[in-house]
Amino acid sequence: MSTRLAKPQELDDFLAANPDVVAAQLLITDPSGVVRGKSVRRDELVAIYRHGRQVAGSILGLDITGEDVDATGLVWDTGDADLVCKPVAGTLVRVPWLQAPTAQVMLTMFTQAGAPAPADPRHTVVRSIESLQAQGYTPVVACEIEFYLLRESASGALEPAGGGRPSERGKIDAYSLQRLDDLAPVFDDIYRAAATQRLPVGTLMSEYAPGQFEITLQHRADALQAVDEAVMWKRLVRGVAARHGLIACFMAKPFAARAGSGLHVHVSFNDAAGQNLFASEQPAGTELLRHAIGGLQSTMPESLAIFAPNANSYRRFVSQSYAPIAPSWGINNRSVSLRVPAGEAASRHVEHRIAGADANLYLTVATVLAAMGEGIAQQCDPGPPIDGNGYQQAADRSLPATWREALDRAGQSAFLDRALGAEFRKIFLAIKEVECTRFSATVTELDYAWYLRAT
Repeated sequence: MSTRLAKPQELDDFLAANPDVVAAQLLITDPSGVVRGKSVRRDELVAIYRHGRQVAGSILGLDITGEDVDATGLVWDTGDADLVCKPVAGTLVRVPWLQAPTAQVMLTMFTQAGAPAPADPRHTVVRSIESLQAQGYTPVVACEIEFYLLRESASGALEPAGGGRPSERGKIDAYSLQRLDDLAPVFDDIYRAAATQRLPVGTLMSEYAPGQFEITLQHRADALQAVDEAVMWKRLVRGVAARHGLIACFMAKPFAARAGSGLHVHVSFNDAAGQNLFASEQPAGTELLRHAIGGLQSTMPESLAIFAPNANSYRRFVSQSYAPIAPSWGINNRSVSLRVPAGEAASRHVEHRIAGADANLYLTVATVLAAMGEGIAQQCDPGPPIDGNGYQQAADRSLPATWREALDRAGQSAFLDRALGAEFRKIFLAIKEVECTRFSATVTELDYAWYLRAT
C-alpha cells in the first residue's frame, strides 16, 4: 500500500501551470484532527518535493488548544527533535479563498530513518488498508460531514446563517430549498473552490436544523485518497465561509436544542476484480457484510473515544435526534449506528453513523476499517437488524456515557492497539487525558447560575 507520496514532477507541472503563485501553505493533521502547518515561499517548494521538510515532531503532540502535551513523549523527551514531512500526491492545489495567489499541499510525517512517524494519524489509515489488502479486500470509502454555517450577531452571539428574516431563523425547515437559495453565493463559491482543488463534491442539502448543511463527497476505491479529500474539504468549507464573513462549524453539538453534526462513513469492500463483495439482491447484503457489521458492533464501545473525541461530542448522543445511542444496526433505518442503505444490489454497503463531525477523519476511517476486518476474520454475528424505532429498542447500553468513561475504555483496548498502533494509542490518549482533566476543572457560567446562591 502506497502512502501516496508526491514526485517532483508534480511540482514542476504545477509551477509551470501556475506562474502567479507566490506562496504555499504546508498542511499536516494532528491527532486531534486539527490541521496545522506553515506558509513557505514558492521557491522553497523545490527542496520540499525533493528532500522533504524538517518539522518539529512536537506538532503532533499538541492538544486541541495548541498546547504541548509532554506526556506524549514528543516534546522534551526527544529534545523537540525534527522529523521529516513529505508532500502527499494530488494535494498541491490553489487556495482560491485567499487574496494572494497561494497554493497548499498536505504533508505526512516520517522519522529521520524514513519510517512512518507513529504520531501521524494519516499512517493509521495506511495500516488498516494494508491489513485488509492482506485479506484480499480493497475498501471503498466515502465521507459525509454535516456542518453549520453561523454568523456572529451584533451582541456576539452565534446564530444560523441565512434564513431570511430574524423570525425565520429558528425554523427547522429540513430539506429547505429556500435555505440553499439564501446562501447561494456561499455555496457557489464552495463548488467553484472544490472544482479548483479537484474535490469530488456532490449533493447539497439543508439538514435538520437552521444553518445546518451537508455536501456529499463521492466514494473512492482508494480509501486513503477519500480521507485526504475529506480533510481538504473541511478546510475549504471553513475558508470559503470565512471569506463571506461566516463561521463553518464542525462541532458535534453547537446548540443544545438543535441537531448535532455527524461524520457518516460509507464503506464497501471490493475483490481483486473490482467487484463489490457486499453486493446482493438481499437488502441486508452478503454474509461478509454481516460479519463486518458484527465487528463494528463489538468494537464500538472501546472505540467511542475515537468517534467522539471531545467533551462536546457526548452532548450529541440524544434519543430521537438522528444521532445513534447504541451499537445497533438496521436496513434502511436512520435510527441505528450501522445502517445498510437501500439501493441497487451492486451498491450494497454499510453506513457508519456514530462519529461526530468533530472526529479526526483519519482515525475514524482507520478504526472503522480495522473493525470490519476483524469482524470478518472472526465471523462476528451482529444479530438481527433493528426494525422500526432504534431508539426505543436500544437495549444494549454498552456505549460509554461520558468522555471520561470512553477514554478509560480506550485505555484498556487491545483492539485499538491493533487498529492504530500501540504507540499512537498512547499518544492520542495522553493528549485527550490532559484535555479531559482541564475541561472538567473549568468553572463555567452554568456553575455560577446553578450553585452561586443555591448552595
